[in-house]
Amino acid sequence: MTELTARLRAGYGAGPRHVIVVTAAIVLAGWVALRLAGEATTGRMLLWFLGAVIAHDLVLFPAYATADRVLRAVIRPGPDRRVALLNHLRAPALASALLFLVFAPGILRLGETTHLAATGQNQHPYLSRWLLLTAAFFLSSALTYALRAAWRRLTTRRVRGNGGQAPGKRSERA
Repeated sequence: MTELTARLRAGYGAGPRHVIVVTAAIVLAGWVALRLAGEATTGRMLLWFLGAVIAHDLVLFPAYATADRVLRAVIRPGPDRRVALLNHLRAPALASALLFLVFAPGILRLGETTHLAATGQNQHPYLSRWLLLTAAFFLSSALTYALRAAWRRLTTRRVRGNGGQAPGKRSERA
């Protein structure tokens, strides 16, 4: 049994309890979705769910894992290792990507006539608003990074100027 558990841990990355819990959670989520929807064509819904899982695992995950790996190779940690630039790029990129996934039909102007008939409005502002939000995400993240890096440099100088002690601390010799 231990050999089987070790092989599972090596291949999957976690123990058998994790596999069981994740599988149960997925089955439970699928059952709840089918019950709440009350859809007579559950086969279509199940097919859509399976397609979404496959699209994520075979297309999206390799794409963003590759992008993250490229960013890690390009961005080397600087002298200030406590303020990580990589996370200040990941967060706005994730927010922008999620907004794109949610509003992709509007951004790409798919179903424009249906949207116009249903709402009385066209889809022209979707792309510009998404681009403005993406720019705002990256700008706020850049500002946060700059402030954190400046604060880190300031506190590092204070500690070095105080003989290696944190500001406000008294030396035991005095």
